[in-house]
Amino acid sequence: MLRARAGTIERDCVLALAFFLLVGFAPFAARSADGQAATSAAEAGVAVGVQYDSTHVYVAPADLDAFVKSVNATFGGQASKLSVTNVLPVPSSTEFQYVWTPVGTMSVFAFQTPIPFPFGEERTGYLVTDMDLAVRDARAAGAEVIVEPFKDPIGRDAVILWPGGLKMQLYWHFSAPRYPPLETIPDNRVYVSSDAADKFIAAFVRFAHGEVVADDAHADAGEIGRAEERFRRLRISSRFGNMRVMVTDGHLPYPFGREITGYQVQDLATTLEKAKVAGVKVLSAPYATDDGRMSVVVEFPGGYISEIHSVAGR
Repeated sequence: MLRARAGTIERDCVLALAFFLLVGFAPFAARSADGQAATSAAEAGVAVGVQYDSTHVYVAPADLDAFVKSVNATFGGQASKLSVTNVLPVPSSTEFQYVWTPVGTMSVFAFQTPIPFPFGEERTGYLVTDMDLAVRDARAAGAEVIVEPFKDPIGRDAVILWPGGLKMQLYWHFSAPRYPPLETIPDNRVYVSSDAADKFIAAFVRFAHGEVVADDAHADAGEIGRAEERFRRLRISSRFGNMRVMVTDGHLPYPFGREITGYQVQDLATTLEKAKVAGVKVLSAPYATDDGRMSVVVEFPGGYISEIHSVAGR
């Protein structure tokens, strides 16, 4: 069965990519959704833009359709054509769909074979302008390359490990994609220990050519399920998007720490109503954070956990 499909791998992946070329995508170096102009190559490093950074979601094949439909029902957007392919450097087979929404993108994998190590542990995929340069920059910044660059049907990939344990995938396409700008920029939500926090922050900021835009040593820990306590919370901004870093002692009530991405919506109540109809479970009560957000953690069909928030005055 898998051998019979091998001849369709490249065709299916090209069709999935062509989906995005047909829906009116913005220029490759377009302005971001919040109006920030694209910076020079020297300032941006190897980043391309936030609309090219996707959360990696792994679900069982039986849950794939329900998951994709629930995401688009909750946030809007569209999904690519389903393809079956090998996206790894070793033998494997996965059903794959790319899901675009106005508030963030997802690469969704439903493996038909066991998932080879260490795949399934990387949280995000970041598009880069040059894979070899990106790997050199990551190493120079303090990351470990745990999967050396390899070819997939439409480009090249690598997996890196940051101080503190965060794993992410870097990817590059043979043909530059053109995706639409997002309406709002999601957060990559990162939990690290106090032992590793400063090393991680310094390393990632150097690699991303980013900036720490907030560092609150006494943030309200109710955001992570520990009301009336305090913790350190940072916000990092770069052309790779937003990162929200939670520095904790690891004493986290479920589901906090399980959410990978935080999606910003215009109306949280309306979004949650859509989500519930689509089979999404609310895991934490909406909480007003001390930096002007209303935040909630949810679980989509298939087990994917995320945070959703709205911002006061927007």
